[in-house]
Amino acid sequence: MDVRQGSDGQTVIHFRAAGVTLLLAHLLLVGWLTLRPLDVPWITAANFEPLASIRADLALGPVEAARRIGGALLLLAPLGVLLPMAGGRIFVSPWVSLLRTVAAGALISLAIELGQTGVPGQVVDIDSVLLNTAGVVLAHLLVVPVCRARLRRRGVEGVRDLPRYRQEARLRDEAPGGPTPTITRVGIAP
Repeated sequence: MDVRQGSDGQTVIHFRAAGVTLLLAHLLLVGWLTLRPLDVPWITAANFEPLASIRADLALGPVEAARRIGGALLLLAPLGVLLPMAGGRIFVSPWVSLLRTVAAGALISLAIELGQTGVPGQVVDIDSVLLNTAGVVLAHLLVVPVCRARLRRRGVEGVRDLPRYRQEARLRDEAPGGPTPTITRVGIAP
């Protein structure tokens, strides 16, 4: 929700500013973790077969599989909360919000994997994209709907129902005699 004018919109502005700041900090941390060169004696081949590295992780045993798969799930999971927070929308369809967030998370994960092609010691893995995106979905589903419902119930200062707010703004901006008539343009005669 975009309420930028007046003192009643300050809460939303601060909420969005905090979301953008945390989002940038998280993306910097993820970039540092995933795009720095590694000094390794050997490198595995790139994995373009979905679920192949997940099966290989599961073959290493439950503890190592949980560490590797959990790490991939958690790497971008905060984006599931930070992207909607940076958007600042309280009154939005849950499905649209989920779709937007998942698409952005998948694109960020894909960009990281593509960026790893030029980094020594880093290997492209399609399963990382799948697990990172699944982490974004889980975080979004577990946190965002609950927080939005809580903010709506609480009646955060400056947050209004979007359709009603737009209608009020349109009525407030109209002149007392109604909307100003407009004249259609007439083309130049040949």
